Amino acid sequence: MSIEEQIKTNQILEHKKALINTIYTANFINDEIASVLKPFEISIQQFNVLRILKGQRGKPANLSTIQERMVSKMSNTTRIVDKLIEKDYVSRATCIENRRKVEITITKEGKEFLNKVNVVVEKKELEMTSSLNENELEQINQLLDKLR
Repeated sequence: MSIEEQIKTNQILEHKKALINTIYTANFINDEIASVLKPFEISIQQFNVLRILKGQRGKPANLSTIQERMVSKMSNTTRIVDKLIEKDYVSRATCIENRRKVEITITKEGKEFLNKVNVVVEKKELEMTSSLNENELEQINQLLDKLR
């Protein structure tokens, strides 16, 4: 194998290693967050929907808006919202101006629940990133943004 072929092979290996490492790290982060959410009987996707709705500041959101803002685009938003309705964390109403449109809002119970859970999640997030300084965190963010 020529030197050029070896260099090319090494570059390909580094590309694969970077992607696999990124996927491995994403799974690690998801597992850690899921473990702190488990005692609250809520999934990462449900938690994400509650955060999205709280960010609406009282304005309702429709399913497509929630879907667009989801971290995981593969989520079944309707099913997630239905589970949150069962828990009384969100409510669903038909839009008065457009009866085909469904409006979803976070309830008072949902906000209180989210505030309680946020403390635990933020503590875990800080724990997971505690070995990195501010410069390294900025660098990771820049590199991941560039990758996407």
